[in-house]
Amino acid sequence: MKPRRFTPTPAALAAALLVSGTAFAQQANSAQGNVQDSDPAVATVVITASADASAQGLPAAYAGGQVARGGRLGLLGNVDIMDTPFNSTNYTHALIQDQQARSVADVVQNDPSVRVARGFGNYQELYMIRGFAVGSDDTAYNGLYGLLPRQFIATELMERVEVLRGAHSFINGAAPAGGSIGGSINILPKRAPNQELSEVTLGVETGGQGYGAIDLGRRFGEQGRAGIRVNVAHRNGDTAVDREERELSVYSIGVDYRGRGYRLSADIGAQDHQLTNARPSVNLAAGVPLVAAPEADRNFAQPWTVSNERHTFGTVRAEVDLGRDAVAWAAAGARSGQEFNILSGITVNNVAGDATMDRFDNIRKDQVRTGEVGVRGSLRTGFVKHVLSASASSFHSKSRNAYGMADFAGFGSNLYRPRDVAAPPSTFFTGGDMRNPLVTSKTILSGLAIADTMSFMDDMVLVNVGLRHQRIKDFGYDYNTGLENAGYEQSKNTPFAAIVYKPRNDLSVYANYSEGLQRGATASGDDIINQGEIFAPYVARQREAGVKYDSGRYGLTAAVFTTSQPSAYVQDRVFGIYGEQRNRGLELSVFGNPVRGLRLLGGLTLIDAEQRITAGGINQGKDAIGVPGTQLNMGADWDVPGVDGLALNARTVYTSKQYADGANTRELPSWTRLDLGATYHTRFMERDLTLRARVDNVTDKNYWASAGGYPGSSYLVLAAPRSVVVSATLGF
Repeated sequence: MKPRRFTPTPAALAAALLVSGTAFAQQANSAQGNVQDSDPAVATVVITASADASAQGLPAAYAGGQVARGGRLGLLGNVDIMDTPFNSTNYTHALIQDQQARSVADVVQNDPSVRVARGFGNYQELYMIRGFAVGSDDTAYNGLYGLLPRQFIATELMERVEVLRGAHSFINGAAPAGGSIGGSINILPKRAPNQELSEVTLGVETGGQGYGAIDLGRRFGEQGRAGIRVNVAHRNGDTAVDREERELSVYSIGVDYRGRGYRLSADIGAQDHQLTNARPSVNLAAGVPLVAAPEADRNFAQPWTVSNERHTFGTVRAEVDLGRDAVAWAAAGARSGQEFNILSGITVNNVAGDATMDRFDNIRKDQVRTGEVGVRGSLRTGFVKHVLSASASSFHSKSRNAYGMADFAGFGSNLYRPRDVAAPPSTFFTGGDMRNPLVTSKTILSGLAIADTMSFMDDMVLVNVGLRHQRIKDFGYDYNTGLENAGYEQSKNTPFAAIVYKPRNDLSVYANYSEGLQRGATASGDDIINQGEIFAPYVARQREAGVKYDSGRYGLTAAVFTTSQPSAYVQDRVFGIYGEQRNRGLELSVFGNPVRGLRLLGGLTLIDAEQRITAGGINQGKDAIGVPGTQLNMGADWDVPGVDGLALNARTVYTSKQYADGANTRELPSWTRLDLGATYHTRFMERDLTLRARVDNVTDKNYWASAGGYPGSSYLVLAAPRSVVVSATLGF
């Protein structure tokens, strides 16, 4: 039976209609940012200091410390949550530490609008925001795409994780890998705080995996204008999944300088991530109904599978004050990455779990360059205050690839009773030279954006209009000859309009119209005849309206949205852009410190993801693959009375049923996960000591956590088993 669809209330629809035919907006002139409170003369301009993670450069943490009062909105700079015409949440370093989060995926598990899936054919973390896929390739680093490691991003590289919901290509430009229709994730780098920071952390988790990290921060010179932050971390050992091993090494250095009238910063980082016997996703053969989930700690990987990634990246950024009411900035970055995989996918052929496995090897080398320049200033025209912004951006990536496959017939195994076999040769079908891969893809993005943020009635009404002109060049090359075999060059204009109305200091109502420009899909999948074909970019259109309440101690938000985008399917063995998917829904969230000693973080998201146009009309009107109708998160952190420094926390994550095929015949049951933790702050030998313990999936439930992720695909990902992690952080 098809679930009841979400229908906005008449009041919500009336608010959404404000979008049509009106000039809208937002106040980019937040009181947060780098302006000193003691200098009201310059309060009309936000000087964001590149959103650097320092006491002066970041919007303040909200009550309870788990989220921030504002975040980065591209060329508009840092904007307070009450002035932002989007629904967004900015997770702080304190939350990341207390939950002992390992990666971006662990952080966004707190978000009711986000669910974690996996990339197609690999172990890439993939985030479903409002039911649309956002890959790790499309995660930004201080506003720049493509710099962070692919597939897995360690939390040691991040001060904050900013989740912006909804299509927003005007704000940040088109994402290079084609995501960001449902939203985006921006990582803020670490900066030296005003106080000396010297911490060492040691930990261990289920399976025996050990962890060690050092975090150092210092400021130097007159008034501490120069700063340096160094992070080194290493993980190694077995995971909670049987026979699965992980080794991770992370290094980063961030420097900054706060000059008189200018600010400079730079980052360099490296990540080496190696997986052995990593558990793969599960495919179902045609006609096979959904099979029962194996035990959560079961591993059906072949012992010879590996996935190794090494990435090095760096960024520089500068900002200059152009008088009292204007600022200019420039930023640039680069990444070099290399990946090597020996993979073995599994396809289940019947309900007994009998399966066929294969072997697929590939090597990939990436080189990315990206940059941005911009200027922002304020002026008045009569009773209207304007903040004018303009920026230009560029992105260039080049990827070298080669692959080898074993016999297409594969070899036998069983999902519930895995069978190890000797590794078959991967020379049956090859593409390129694994020792010297050729360039197989190249993407070049460029854009020009302008925006006008207008303030009326003493900032009671904030109106924003803007336009971004974007050019996308996407080319594919033959694996064996290096000759161009596919590609296009197109440009699009992406408009943006929004309005924020604040009838009271604690209440904000907003509406927006925004678009997402999506890089064209690349044909991929099993048994298709146009493998590697590159499709032209397409546009997703979004309308959203919401209300926000800020009591000063806790915040509440509600938003309704509708987003439609073209979608890809395989028809008669041909991958193509045949359909359209429309996601609409309701988001409710709560955060803050409503009573002394209690911190809350969570919310509810209802999504109706409908296949509006499908190949041949067969699945028209049915639910999209891998989009649950209900997502509920609720987390609480409680300071135990009478025990100074002790806090207990709990988080419940509920995900309703979802479908693993477009025909809606394979239905994944709903699931609920409970996580528990504790944090204890004390003194040891006159040093600060923090002890942390956490248990994820306390009840050790077995379930399929997600279906699909890559558009049109329906692979299954098994839930992580119960995992216990303990750590100690000592200040010195």
